[in-house]
Amino acid sequence: MRAVDLILKKKRGEAMSKQEIDALVRGFTKGDVPDYQMAAWMMAVCFQGMNGEETAALTDAMIRSGETVDLSMLPGVKVDKHSTGGVGDTTTLVIAPLVAACGGTVAKMSGRGLGHTGGTLDKLESVPGVSIELTMERFLSAVREIGLCVMGQTDDLVPADKLMYALRDVTGTVSSIPLIASSVMSKKIASGADAIVLDVKMGSGAFMQTLQDARSLAETMVEIGSRMGRRTVAVITDMNQPLGMAVGNGLEVKEAIELLSGKIPESDPLYAVSMLLASHMLMLAGLSSDEAEAKAKLKTALKSGAGLRKFSEMLAVLGGDTACIEDPEILCRVREKRAVYLDAEGYISAMQAEKIGTAAQLLGAGRATKTDTIDPAVGLVMHKRRGMFVGADEPVATLYINDASRVEEAVSMLKQAITISADRPKSSPMVYDVVTAV
Repeated sequence: MRAVDLILKKKRGEAMSKQEIDALVRGFTKGDVPDYQMAAWMMAVCFQGMNGEETAALTDAMIRSGETVDLSMLPGVKVDKHSTGGVGDTTTLVIAPLVAACGGTVAKMSGRGLGHTGGTLDKLESVPGVSIELTMERFLSAVREIGLCVMGQTDDLVPADKLMYALRDVTGTVSSIPLIASSVMSKKIASGADAIVLDVKMGSGAFMQTLQDARSLAETMVEIGSRMGRRTVAVITDMNQPLGMAVGNGLEVKEAIELLSGKIPESDPLYAVSMLLASHMLMLAGLSSDEAEAKAKLKTALKSGAGLRKFSEMLAVLGGDTACIEDPEILCRVREKRAVYLDAEGYISAMQAEKIGTAAQLLGAGRATKTDTIDPAVGLVMHKRRGMFVGADEPVATLYINDASRVEEAVSMLKQAITISADRPKSSPMVYDVVTAV
């Protein structure tokens, strides 16, 4: 079975068999299929797409390229959550403790941030002492003990995805829904989850720029989960502005602690999206029969402090200094704070979340390349959201700065991200759709 024949078959738009996809992925992972042939095949996929059976077969082949995690010894339904990437998206740090406080089992493997989006591991590591490099035995022991734990993905987990993703990044083949869906779902399924809640971001700060593309990605991933025996739900949420007000690792952990401490109102988008995602996790885990019951349980865990205690317990398991629970300001102590004012006043009619994330990255809160070092304390805090009025004497944001070398660039980027109008814009939803298995 020659790789060139498989390239030509997909180039013609023909459906590939499971055996053909297996052979291609296995050959590429072993080094028998060179980069240039895999890149050519993935480009053909970008133009011709893949049907549901092909995408599920690709996901399965990627899973079997390496080791998988067995969570069967843990109690209950193991439920996981994945976001397709956004700005100010701190939901994992909120919902994993809340779900665990409601009796759920959350064994989560996460990744790092790159570009304008933040990674859960980077956020956790902003807490002094935290180490996400756990042995599998310690990880499983922690989940059994407290109901949740987060650790870094092992090198042996879905190696085909790592190789394919690195190649996609430099060959213009990132923007393919079958390739994105198989990448996400292969990691989630290989990590041992029984049930998966997907947060599919849509808008200026997300990879999916339109609702049509976001819905297509959501439906594809839910179908993969269904075909592979996993309970799966996808929630399409807005990313035309940062989800939370904080953008930066320590700052986002501080905001998560504030939410778990009951200091953020129910009307806040971060609160609303977190509770919705957590509700679906409880429903998939069989711990609630409907959304109303799930939200009631979550609010009880929030108001009682049970969710915050679970978060503290997880930090302790990871070696973190839990003093930040009482004093989260220690996570974002910097040399300088600078208020940013706009050159005009009026209503914020639009935000470009990607540029806001990039502004934080310029301050040292994110990576331009995988080898860049992150400063956990820096970033920015927005003071206004879309639809709010900004006066000439009101700061739109505050920058947290340690290295001033790129501050002016960050200020310029932030100002470019915000559009001011004389009239208040129409409100837009935070949640566009919920996609479930057919």
